[in-house]
Amino acid sequence: MKNRLASKAIALVGALAMSIGLAACGRTNTADSSNSSTSGLKKVTFMLSWAPDTNHIGVYVAKNKGWFKDAGLDVDIVAVAQAGAEQAVANGVADFALSNLTNVGIYSLKGANIKQVMQVQQKPSAIWCSLASNTAIKSPKDFDGKTFATFGSNESDTVIRRMIQTDGGQGNFDKVTVGTSTFQTLSSGKADFGGFYATWEGVQADMYGPKLSCFLGADYGVPGQPDSIGIITNNDTIKNNPDLVRKFTQATQKGYEYAYANPDETAKILVKEAPEANLKEDFVKRSMHLIVDGKYWGDPDKIKDGSFVLGTNDLDGTQQYFDFIAQGGAYTDAKGKEIRQAPNAKDLATDQFLDKDYQL
Repeated sequence: MKNRLASKAIALVGALAMSIGLAACGRTNTADSSNSSTSGLKKVTFMLSWAPDTNHIGVYVAKNKGWFKDAGLDVDIVAVAQAGAEQAVANGVADFALSNLTNVGIYSLKGANIKQVMQVQQKPSAIWCSLASNTAIKSPKDFDGKTFATFGSNESDTVIRRMIQTDGGQGNFDKVTVGTSTFQTLSSGKADFGGFYATWEGVQADMYGPKLSCFLGADYGVPGQPDSIGIITNNDTIKNNPDLVRKFTQATQKGYEYAYANPDETAKILVKEAPEANLKEDFVKRSMHLIVDGKYWGDPDKIKDGSFVLGTNDLDGTQQYFDFIAQGGAYTDAKGKEIRQAPNAKDLATDQFLDKDYQL
C-alpha cells in the first residue's frame, strides 16, 4: 500500500532540492504547442501519482470516451516516476499529474513551481488503522508506544501525534519505513498501525482482508482537508499555454463527472484501460460506489443542478490543514531547515480552467 496522504515522493525530497536548480536548463518545454503527434493532436503526458485506482479514474474515462481527442489532445498516461509526480511536473517531465494540495504545498516550499488546477476529492478519506486482530489497539491513544508504518513523512507524524494526544495519550511512537505494502508490514509484526485510504485500501480490507480497525483524523483533532486530491501542472505551462491547461482540465473534469454518475460502467473502463494494474472489476465497482455514496467528490445532487462545480479547490479547508502542519513543525525547505510559516493555499491552486457551466 502506498500512503498517499504524503506520497512516497515526499521521502525523496532531497532529489528535488538538486533537480529544481537544473529545471531551467533541463526541462522539456511542456508549453510548446509544436509538440504534436502525426495525427495533428497535441501530445500531452499525464503522470499517475501511484498505481492506477479510482482516484485516477476520470482521466482514464476521458481518454476512453475520446474527450481528450475532441479537445485536440493526444494524452499519454504514464507510471509515476521514482522521485514522484510532483517533481516530474516541476521539471517538465510530465505536463499534468495526480497529486494533492498538501503535496503541492510541501514541494512549493522547496522551490517547485507547480499549481493544482482541479480538486477532485472534497472530504477526507484517510484512515489510520491497526489489524483488527491486534486487540491491544482500541482507539488512537493505544498507538502510544507502538510502531508506525510510515513512508517517512513529517506530515503524517504530526497527524498521528495529534490523534493520540486528543484521545488522551502522550503522542510518543516508534516508526519503521514501509518497503512495499503497509498491509504486509502490519501482518509481519514489524509495525502496529499505518495509514490507508477508505476508498481503496479500506475496500480491499473489507473484501479480501486482513480486517482493519480504523480511525479518522477529523474525529481526533485533525483540522481541515488533508486529502485534497486533484490535478496539478507547472506554472510555466499555465503562463505560456493556458489553452492547453483549459482543454485538459475540462476534458478531465468531464471524465470525473461521468464516473461519478456512472460508477459501474466506469469501473469497467478503468479495468480495461489499466490492464497492468490487474484490477478486479467487483473491487473497483465497490470503491466507486463508496466514493459516490460517501459524496467524496461533492454532493452529486448539487453537481447535477449546477450549484457545485466538481473540481473546485477547497482553499479554506486546505489552509486549515496547512496551518496545523506548520504548527507541528512538519514543513522544511530544500535544505531541510524547518519552516514555521504555512504555505498559502490561494497561491497554489486555481479554479480558472474549470468549466463552471458544464452539466452531464
